[in-house]
Amino acid sequence: MYNACKVKQTQATKHENFYAFRKSNLIPWSIVGFDVKERTPQQRIDMLKRLGLKRYAYGNRPKHVPTMGLEWQLAKDNDIKIDAVWLFVNLRRDRPQALKPESEAVFKNLKAVGLHTQIWVGFEPTYFEDLSEAESLKQSVEMVSFLSKRAQALGCKIALYNHGGWFGKPENLFKIVKALPNENIGVVFNFHHAHDDLQNYSENIKMLLPYLWCVNLNGMKKEGPKIITIGQGNLEKDMIQQLLDLKYTGPFGILGHVKGGDPEVILPENLQGLQHLFPLNN
Repeated sequence: MYNACKVKQTQATKHENFYAFRKSNLIPWSIVGFDVKERTPQQRIDMLKRLGLKRYAYGNRPKHVPTMGLEWQLAKDNDIKIDAVWLFVNLRRDRPQALKPESEAVFKNLKAVGLHTQIWVGFEPTYFEDLSEAESLKQSVEMVSFLSKRAQALGCKIALYNHGGWFGKPENLFKIVKALPNENIGVVFNFHHAHDDLQNYSENIKMLLPYLWCVNLNGMKKEGPKIITIGQGNLEKDMIQQLLDLKYTGPFGILGHVKGGDPEVILPENLQGLQHLFPLNN
């Protein structure tokens, strides 16, 4: 029997997939700090243009701080959107009102370039190992509140990044956001940092959904390895489909990150893997 409702639902799902997974809605990530070719800022912008990509998130390492502002300005001059910049916090070296030089450089360059974007904040996982739950929450909230106010003054926003450890647990990200109701704070959920809690994935994304600003995709197998090409795992299709079923339409991040790899090779492989899992034109 012809089922018109089912056909309409399938067509709607394909339309949503087209929007969510079209190249313009995908954010290349981990293409700065993990690049075997050690591209210069201009070479990175040229690479993105060759790949037909008009946006990315800037995830640097300390060695990139001297060229940070130059790269952001080059991106602006070439009409390439920087969706986010990376800030990695170590509470032994970063304190409210006293950030380490590498952290302070992020805010200094945001102001100098006039870049209004998200700041993806990760915390050093080992810091929390000797802290109680109450101490971990208190210190995280204090730092995130401080960073959020600094960001707002520059026309930017803070997003919490699940980078392992206490801070990276979805329930703790949720607690931090809820503890700061007057701040505009989001969450970036990374598949490649979610292996240790896959059994609770469905519950976690439902909990975080109102605050999800980006989901960074990856091929997923329970047993690992941590990072594999999209389409080569056995879990990522269902994990992505659950997000679509919850009406999450992106943006999605796409990794250019394999240790010792070339983002110009890895990004197309992930794009092709995503296209294979969720065809846009069928």
